[in-house]
Amino acid sequence: MAHLLFDESASNSDASRGYGWWFSGDTFEKAATEERQPLRRSLSYRINSHPGRLTIIYFLTLVVLSTSMLLLPAATHAGQKTSFSTAFFTAVSALSTCGISIVNTTTHWSMFGQLVLIISVQMGGLGVMTFASMIALAVNHHLKATQRLLTASELGTNKLSEIRGVLAVVLTTTFVIEAITFGALFPGLFHVNNGNVGSTLWESLFFAVMAYNNAGFTPDGAGLYVNNWAVGMPIMLSAFCGTLGFPVILNIFRCARRHQGVRRWNLHTKVTLVTTFAIVLASLCWFLAVEWDNPALFKDADVETRMRRAMVAAVMPRSSGFDLSWVPQVSEATKVFMSVVMFIGGGSTSTAGGIRVTTFAVILLVCKAAFSGHTDVNAFHRRIHTRVIMTATSITTACFALVLVASIALMLITGASFSHALFDACSAFGLGGYSVGVAQETNPASLYILATSMVVGRLGPMTLAYAVSRPRQVEVVRYPTDQIVVG
Repeated sequence: MAHLLFDESASNSDASRGYGWWFSGDTFEKAATEERQPLRRSLSYRINSHPGRLTIIYFLTLVVLSTSMLLLPAATHAGQKTSFSTAFFTAVSALSTCGISIVNTTTHWSMFGQLVLIISVQMGGLGVMTFASMIALAVNHHLKATQRLLTASELGTNKLSEIRGVLAVVLTTTFVIEAITFGALFPGLFHVNNGNVGSTLWESLFFAVMAYNNAGFTPDGAGLYVNNWAVGMPIMLSAFCGTLGFPVILNIFRCARRHQGVRRWNLHTKVTLVTTFAIVLASLCWFLAVEWDNPALFKDADVETRMRRAMVAAVMPRSSGFDLSWVPQVSEATKVFMSVVMFIGGGSTSTAGGIRVTTFAVILLVCKAAFSGHTDVNAFHRRIHTRVIMTATSITTACFALVLVASIALMLITGASFSHALFDACSAFGLGGYSVGVAQETNPASLYILATSMVVGRLGPMTLAYAVSRPRQVEVVRYPTDQIVVG
């Protein structure tokens, strides 16, 4: 086995399941030897052999630490008390970058408490799998083969040897965009704070982290500053970049650096951008058509102001959650529409949640191929791999079942209507950050249901499934096909 060579060419992409097998035979022979010697396995080996489990352990450890710090008296203002359910829910909401808050961030949490939220959101936004991989790099000085495979899937790269470089790019990209957002926000917030430099620096940092990581916490309770475009525009643009995902940003940057045009973008980038802009455009048209006479959105506004507020309403509900004041006052139809948008979410491996826009696009392409009588699913003159189609279908089905069960449970516990329960369930799973009041501090059971949805939305159903049951071998037996009637 030591002399086997693994073909990493494009012609072998089907056999390699979309990944380039950048490991020599010696690596696999060593792994096989370790498999034959179970008694010699250390605890660190067993953990790193199951990266999905490592990810869950890492996330739960962060939840415990964040909850503990939010329970400290220093985390709240004088006279404020924090129950365990509130601290736990807030910690999960921050780490999952959801941003749903059941207490006023400004009046309840002290500067130390807000700092805990910033760090938690930053850790969650960089990606649970990313940090788990960084830990593995620091401890073992290299990544196990299984760890690299799952990390490659998380970061959207198909070359396993590139993962270290991609991890560095992820960190650099995150901090650069947040630094640019910080600089862009400072002048506008300086004017809002009447020249108070200390408050301006703190709010600029808070908004910069929350915006890019698509978490809806605000440091002053003022929301998005829709009427102040000097503050609202940088927040909205940073949040939009956060929903694209690291693979898209990296691919666009690389093509721009090489002076390559749009045609050289990879399929993932094209599908993500086309689907994202289509959803934003559909949301913009919806709010202008359905909520045109809604005073909560467009009170005494001219056409320009209506367009600006409609744009904010179209972009932010996908995952950001800023400016919550108008949400409970929209029509029931709009709440259902927003639930669908939050369920779809943002780009893969982004700070957004949901089933992701590429998953939604693949489902639509499968429907198109089936209804038109084609056997292959194609996009931009490329054929989509069967495994990708199976993954998209399973993710959509599992997540739909999760949201449905969570909605029914919220209806039974809180007595909320289906549209309201569905809205908060989709917001929690899609990390949208919005709420119509179903999540209440006085009802801990509803908080735990929504927190569970946030955890699944952040980790992803595939990571959880991988942690429970990891496939160990390729199927060697294929049964004969037969027909069933569907549709």
